[in-house]
Amino acid sequence: MLRRTLLAATAALAAVAAQAAELKPAVVYDLGGKFDKSFNEAAYSGAERFRKETGVAYRDFEIQNDAQREQALRRFARSGYNPIVAIGFSQAAAVEKVAKEFPDANFAIVDMVVDLPNVRSILFKEHEGSYLVGILAAMASKTGKVGFVGGMDIPLIRKFACGYRGGVKAANPDAVVFENMTGTTGAAWNDPVRGGELAKAQMAQGADVIYHAAGGTGLGVIQAAADAGKLAIGVDSNQNGIAPGHVLTSMLKRVDVAVYDAFKDVQDGKWTTGFEVLGLAEGGVGYALDENNKDLITPEMKAAADEAAAKIIAGEIVVHDYMSDNACPY
Repeated sequence: MLRRTLLAATAALAAVAAQAAELKPAVVYDLGGKFDKSFNEAAYSGAERFRKETGVAYRDFEIQNDAQREQALRRFARSGYNPIVAIGFSQAAAVEKVAKEFPDANFAIVDMVVDLPNVRSILFKEHEGSYLVGILAAMASKTGKVGFVGGMDIPLIRKFACGYRGGVKAANPDAVVFENMTGTTGAAWNDPVRGGELAKAQMAQGADVIYHAAGGTGLGVIQAAADAGKLAIGVDSNQNGIAPGHVLTSMLKRVDVAVYDAFKDVQDGKWTTGFEVLGLAEGGVGYALDENNKDLITPEMKAAADEAAAKIIAGEIVVHDYMSDNACPY
């Protein structure tokens, strides 16, 4: 009896050891780095949450140029990392190539679909969250003029801009929305000086609330708004604390949850592939309300945003997705 018990215990320990060996998580960030206080940092926060809760270490890599995407993914795969999470649509070609080379490794990618049996693709309904902060921007504006500064000029960022415009117009049909993109290359995510310049140009035209979806470039937008005594809106991570009293809110895109779930699902033996789309109903997007901005969001503003969120979840409001037709009807 004792022998059978010992054998069973040994088998159980072996199974646990095998499972532990299989879990060896890694993250490859996009340009801008893991401390961009926005998109990449949300991924970092998810990985850190997993590490603190489970005690399981992870590896990560901050690319400096496009060529490093494939190199980093392949290096992690060769070293037995699993899962390997790639942050950003620009990783798609590299993920597709490396995932084919290592069919037994599990990969995840944020913001793009890679249709392979060992890849989980995670998309977000950024337009829904942007609609809510658009309502808040219009209601906070004293001039009836608001702005948007995007990073790289791609359909995904125009998706943010269009949802924002829709929310602004829903709250104030007469509002004016200025819109600028920072550039057409990956450098557009990490140019705070240019972000500040674009914000100042919009403020010179009367904008008093400016929403950015520009990664590290957005830090320049926030700083320029704060310096001018105006309001900015953060993105992806909660950026309310960057300039307390001058960040109206932040459009939360829960990349942290996507990374955490990827790690946890492998640990729990619940890994799935295919693609998932996270919107308001799934808790994938939203807006931030905390000590840093509670005095900027009036009860009326919160009620309007929350009512719109409920209607979007119920299907009573359908926010246009720019990427569905490369057009914005608002």
